[in-house]
Amino acid sequence: MRHYKKGRKLGTDTSHTKAMKKSLVCALLANDRIKTIDSRAKEIRPDVDKIITWAKKGDLHSRRLAIAALGDKELVREIFEKVAQGMFQDRQGGYTRIMKLGPRKGDDAPMVIMELVTEPVKAKKDEAKPAPKKAAKKAAPKKVEKADDEAKAEETKVEAEEAAVEAADQAEEAAAENAEAVEAEAVEKEKAE
Repeated sequence: MRHYKKGRKLGTDTSHTKAMKKSLVCALLANDRIKTIDSRAKEIRPDVDKIITWAKKGDLHSRRLAIAALGDKELVREIFEKVAQGMFQDRQGGYTRIMKLGPRKGDDAPMVIMELVTEPVKAKKDEAKPAPKKAAKKAAPKKVEKADDEAKAEETKVEAEEAAVEAADQAEEAAAENAEAVEAEAVEKEKAE
């Protein structure tokens, strides 16, 4: 019996399992996406969530916990910088996504792609509850339906404006990166001369 032995065995001894999980977490955080077996992906999900939660705290103690868990100071620095820039700012957990690929050809193991979720969280919109009876729907005035249509049009307009602002921000970031690259080239030319 496996009393006090939490987690999956993953077909290896304890030290190998621990090292494999650490390696998979490092690979996922470094590359934002990995391809692995379903059980391994499900086993490392809590570890990744813990590290990102520490990064959201951002204090020294959290940084040291993350370095102890990953063993790579440079990777921890990158993660903390991404989170400080607002990568997972509005997400309250669920930082990973697992997509099934199907069985592996050699041994029929269920393969998955595990990736970090980088999309911003969309707020749940208040959905109108359907009327329980058709008679109640007939009794509703038509002005309310027009107001609903106007509200939907307004929401669409706001979303379009947000998309335009986001596109403008991306264009500004790209321009700033290009300017930095040009400055770096000029500095290199001056050093060469």
